[in-house]
Amino acid sequence: MPDKTSKTNHDADVAFIKALAEVLNDNDLTELEVKREYGDDDTLNVRVSRKQKVVQQMAAPAPAPSAAPSAPAAAPASEPAAQTEDPASHPGAVTSPMVGTIYMQAEPGAPAFVSVGQQVAEGDTLLIVEAMKTMNHIPAPRAGTVKRILVEDGAAVEYGAPLMIIE
Repeated sequence: MPDKTSKTNHDADVAFIKALAEVLNDNDLTELEVKREYGDDDTLNVRVSRKQKVVQQMAAPAPAPSAAPSAPAAAPASEPAAQTEDPASHPGAVTSPMVGTIYMQAEPGAPAFVSVGQQVAEGDTLLIVEAMKTMNHIPAPRAGTVKRILVEDGAAVEYGAPLMIIE
């Protein structure tokens, strides 16, 4: 008898995971995580994700392969620049708390919430991340000056992606 119940739960879980995969594809998501509770000591935690195609545009390294002597000189110079310019590792980076679409203003035609050089107080709205038709206002985690805005209005954003730098 426990085997039949276990098989039924297993089949239902497999169907549930397949349905989540369809939701992932149909809504062009890269990751979906769900916790399903059946009882006191019976839960199912599922994370469905897929690889994202990464397209990199690099203007400077493109000519380097055609000129063999300049390629070795260009490689060491680009490595330190990449390390210092990684916005995700910046101590003032504000990262996205969710996957969604960026909106820099409250509505089309309205002024942007913030701009580069603007002073913000802790809790001021920096931008909106729309996720599943819900508008989530992203507050400033600290007071400071907006040094860089790393996202564009209407762009898709992943969980943990740097949005802007506040110093």
